Amino acid sequence: MKTKMNAHTTMLSSITLAARRCLSLASVLMLALVLAGCATVVPNTLSTHDSSRWAKEIAGMTASDVTNLPPQGGIVFVGSSSVRLWKTLSADFPGYPVINRGFGGSQIADSVHYADRIIKPYHPRQVVIYAGGNDIAAGKDPKLVFGDFVALAERIHKDNPRAKISFMSVGPSPSRWSQVVRVRELNRLAAEYCRKHHLDFINVFPLMLGPDGLPKPDIFVADRLHMNPKGYAIWREAVGPHLVR
Repeated sequence: MKTKMNAHTTMLSSITLAARRCLSLASVLMLALVLAGCATVVPNTLSTHDSSRWAKEIAGMTASDVTNLPPQGGIVFVGSSSVRLWKTLSADFPGYPVINRGFGGSQIADSVHYADRIIKPYHPRQVVIYAGGNDIAAGKDPKLVFGDFVALAERIHKDNPRAKISFMSVGPSPSRWSQVVRVRELNRLAAEYCRKHHLDFINVFPLMLGPDGLPKPDIFVADRLHMNPKGYAIWREAVGPHLVR
């Protein structure tokens, strides 16, 4: 009788151990699934975007750095022509070591591609990004443009984890007003991401609208896309409080 009870106890112990192992394996698998979900890559256009058209302009910036290297730990402004044409950038922010690395017509994917040459070498304390409008104008889906922004932010923090990243919302313009719905969607996605990941979102979009809800006509040059000094004055007031001393 005693032998039978011992055998029964041994069998129950084996069953209990097997059950525990199954539960343990299930927990591991569940954790792996959760972690896989957290590591999901945001879709972007990096693998299909061609940045070769900017090679000559980027080479010019690199050549200039050889003889006149900007200060380390400065504030890099990167993005499209609205950054490149910000001729008063240094005067607008006196006392700040600003570095203009905008290149006209560029998209966010271009800044990712050339980050090693126009951002990383300066070990910036802050990177201010204004880009995305050309991407939308080229027909890219706002979600993919947003993915390019995420890739750029991750690239900046990979090279310089302590850098502050400030994303300026894509502004409205009369010449591209037909694209405003997609622009708003990109801005919404970027703002939400910045909030969740402790990045800086500078919303210039509403500041560039008049009482009628349309882009202020007097802040643009003749092409109705790029800004005149009145437009950059709006940006100066919006961006200034976000810069790092």
